[in-house]
Amino acid sequence: MASLLSVHDLCYTYHTREADTPALTRVSFRVEPGEFVSIVGPSGCGKSTLLSIIAGLITPESGTISLGTDAPHPIGYMFQRDQLLEWRTILANACLGLEIRKELTAQTKDYVKQLLTQYGLGDFLSHRPSQLSGGMRQRAALVRTLALKPELLLLDEPFSALDYQTRLSVSDEIWRILRQTGKTAVLVTHDISEAISLGDRVLVLSARPGRILQDLPMDFGADRTPLSVRSLPAFQTYFQEIWQAMTQEGGENHA
Repeated sequence: MASLLSVHDLCYTYHTREADTPALTRVSFRVEPGEFVSIVGPSGCGKSTLLSIIAGLITPESGTISLGTDAPHPIGYMFQRDQLLEWRTILANACLGLEIRKELTAQTKDYVKQLLTQYGLGDFLSHRPSQLSGGMRQRAALVRTLALKPELLLLDEPFSALDYQTRLSVSDEIWRILRQTGKTAVLVTHDISEAISLGDRVLVLSARPGRILQDLPMDFGADRTPLSVRSLPAFQTYFQEIWQAMTQEGGENHA
């Protein structure tokens, strides 16, 4: 089976009048269909830049990005904030991407309603974002992304704005949703524990300019869930290995 995402020898530098700042250097990795890959590294190492390049928002200076799909819109993107618009209902927010692509029909709107209902928001279709909890808002943002039927989801610290308890429960919920739908996902996070608990693999980036220090498979068994693995001895082993790799590079972490 062909990889869904292939990144090869990616390099990127930010150019300003004052200086050139290398952000990424020779980053290469693959993501297989249905895989959940976490990317962790110190602040400023180029994690979000990498996602922006994969999404096509930034053009790399060198290297290649290739997708193993012919889908017209293969990538969905979830940002750090839910970006829900207060003047729109939850249903209207979830339909926004379809509207922008001029794909909103009675059939696709029914599909969005079905997703919102399936993920516990069926009673809140006419509510405004301010009437929902942070976790519910993130589920609505996920439905907005899933409504476009992407094959690859890019998750840029989507739980960072939530309090710790909500963050744990919502990340577990969204992980289960992505597993149920068979989606492929790449998560960027500064939280080592989050990277380990959610990922099938964890890519560890060095301090800027970011390069891959380690590519670690997370071997927790088929019955794993993000919450359950946190109590396993292997979890602490992975944590220490990743922490050691990052601190040896002189990076900081706020896990």
